[in-house]
Amino acid sequence: MLQLNYIRENRDKVIERLGVKNFKEIGLVDEIIHLDEQRRKIQSESDAVSAEANSSAKKIGELMRQGKKEEAEAIKSQSSGYKEQVKHLTDELAIVEQDLNAKIVQLPNLPHTSVPVGVSADDNEVVLEHGTIPTLAEDAVSHWDLLTKYGIVDLELGVKVTGAGFPVYKGKGARLQRALINFFLDEAAKVGYEEVQVPIMVNEASAFATGQLPDKEGQMYHVTHDDLYLIPTAEVPVTNIYRDVIVKEEQFPIRHCAYTPCFRREAGSYGAHVRGLNRLHQFDKVETVQIVHPDQSYAALEEMNTYVQSLLQKLELPYRVLRLCGGDMSFTAALTYDLEVYSAAQKRWLEVSSVSNFETYQSNRLKVRFKNQEGKMQLAHTLNGSALALPRIVASLLENNQTEKGIRIPNVLIPYTGFEYID
Repeated sequence: MLQLNYIRENRDKVIERLGVKNFKEIGLVDEIIHLDEQRRKIQSESDAVSAEANSSAKKIGELMRQGKKEEAEAIKSQSSGYKEQVKHLTDELAIVEQDLNAKIVQLPNLPHTSVPVGVSADDNEVVLEHGTIPTLAEDAVSHWDLLTKYGIVDLELGVKVTGAGFPVYKGKGARLQRALINFFLDEAAKVGYEEVQVPIMVNEASAFATGQLPDKEGQMYHVTHDDLYLIPTAEVPVTNIYRDVIVKEEQFPIRHCAYTPCFRREAGSYGAHVRGLNRLHQFDKVETVQIVHPDQSYAALEEMNTYVQSLLQKLELPYRVLRLCGGDMSFTAALTYDLEVYSAAQKRWLEVSSVSNFETYQSNRLKVRFKNQEGKMQLAHTLNGSALALPRIVASLLENNQTEKGIRIPNVLIPYTGFEYID
């Protein structure tokens, strides 16, 4: 969440940047500032009464030691109301703070100055395109037909076992999944990410700390009996490793990668764009997370963006990089790059990765801090990026590499799959 002192000291700038995200409840900013003024006033009054009470108690003690009991009793009588006053102010403060916290979590992160103005994906900025879009044979088909043709993914069996959006991978399809996961993890290790294996369920505090709650509550699967949430991305458990942790400045950059299955309800998703592997409720993904010094976070973002591009280049997939506009960004991000691969049979771009800088928005909730060179506590910056999500990678690999011999496997994956073609 946004830092309260920043909102208070930069009201006009906050309102202007929220406008870039097309945030409509701008009145919340002034409500928050007003509540903060109330909070500080009540706190000041409470501190003053407590100081008076402490001073009176000290005087009473001195008078009693001097044998001046009558004078001590007089002061004690005068100060008898201090305790009740402090209790009243404490109760009042708790109500104001509760209201203040409920409102401040409704404010999204402020977009970076480089974020384009826009209202939808149509307004995203194309930063670059790479690779050649393949020309397929006339009889080429979309990946959902290839799944059935080669018997590598059974969508209907997944419906039987669980429901729509929970595919069953079989034979070479299952081996391709495993190959991609291991390839992505190995590549991440080569550039310095430490692998961690994390839980796929998190508690409410973890989901709140990374911003999934309260913003994305309806998109997560909730295990109500135990009050746990199935993770939508490994970002949540990996980043929460550092919740309430004071890290040392020399630890930066902290870099982790993790493979997990991910779960998203995707409520309201329907139509041709979600067919086959295009949108699933359960899917596999390797995530990269960095926690860095604030001065280095945008350099880290560019490095993460370049790294994800290197994976797509090694997989021989044509791709493009988008800088998301304010209206298409997530609630928590300050700047996001989306990476999309071209699906030759569907003739459209498919998002396979988002790489984002959250600046202090997550770390303020997480309370992940470090002591800077001046000896003051400072919030770290957090970043994450998909490296990569599997379903649309698989869809594009199948469609773009279909030949008369079968589906050609990119050279970099052959040592992992053990086969050159799906046939």
